[in-house]
Amino acid sequence: MDFGLVLQTDPPASAVVGLMRRAERNGFRYGWTFDSAVLWQEPFVIYSRILEHTDRLIVGPMVTNPGTRTWEVTASTFATLNEMYGNRTVCGIGRGDSAMRVAGRKPNTLARLGEAIDVIRDLAEGREAEVGGQRLRLPWVRDGRLPVWMAAYGPKALELAGQKADGFILQLADPFLTEWMIKAVRTAASDAGRDPASVTICVAAPAYVSDDLTHARDQCRWFGGMVGNHVADLVARYGDHSGLVPEALTAYIKQRQGYDYSHHGRAGNPDTAFVPDEIVDRFCLLGPVEAHIEKLRALRGLGVDQFALYDMHDAREETIDAYGAEVIPALTSS
Repeated sequence: MDFGLVLQTDPPASAVVGLMRRAERNGFRYGWTFDSAVLWQEPFVIYSRILEHTDRLIVGPMVTNPGTRTWEVTASTFATLNEMYGNRTVCGIGRGDSAMRVAGRKPNTLARLGEAIDVIRDLAEGREAEVGGQRLRLPWVRDGRLPVWMAAYGPKALELAGQKADGFILQLADPFLTEWMIKAVRTAASDAGRDPASVTICVAAPAYVSDDLTHARDQCRWFGGMVGNHVADLVARYGDHSGLVPEALTAYIKQRQGYDYSHHGRAGNPDTAFVPDEIVDRFCLLGPVEAHIEKLRALRGLGVDQFALYDMHDAREETIDAYGAEVIPALTSS
């Protein structure tokens, strides 16, 4: 199992770079960041510094979207970083939640997302693609490689991920839901004539190593609110009891009253009081080291290839170090 670190690009950027360097020293192989241009600093600028100051770390957004940048610009940015640092990027992409809504726009359609996945990958790897009716190619790309991993929750999105994406990003760590969603992605991949095992499975969630579960839950409750934004979209589309989305995912948002993106992804978010302890425990990794190892082994048994650790709480360095000292060795040596 691989491990990734997920951060917001809050200033100073040097702190983000420092945490990514710490993560690499502790055995993390991926460095991810949020991508929402209004709420945080521009991640692609910071990726260049991260890549310069690390040796092996693979970096990318969790997640970008097809609407805030033109597709040829996104592809060219990735391809430039790859030319400079040796194909050490990955493109996490989704419909766009905070990035689009904060700017007053709706998330992208799945049709647009599916088209963007193909175009961005083709251009970044040096192939010709059609953008807005115009055939384009980046003539300077040589031996480029850009895996594109798609974030998804709902049935149609999971199907699209299986059909087109190199990897699937699931932003929660509940084993029951993980098993259901991996099955949906792999079935879609098989139906599309792809090898289901070729789709990398990445589970992303907050982790907090501590014996004080009450404090750990309070530091990570924000995540249930973030996931709740996507769940609310699913309920609006499919209904509460459609059978297309597990009730285990939808039931907890009934008390949700709204959401202020100025607190997005932050400990102490006042808009997440509706998230019960049960959901925090199911979606996140909390407790002593042994509890983390046990849950990660269960996820690995379901086919998870990478755990990406959201590190937005008051013990960022301690969590990275605990994972490096005890958790990562336990999951990579057995």
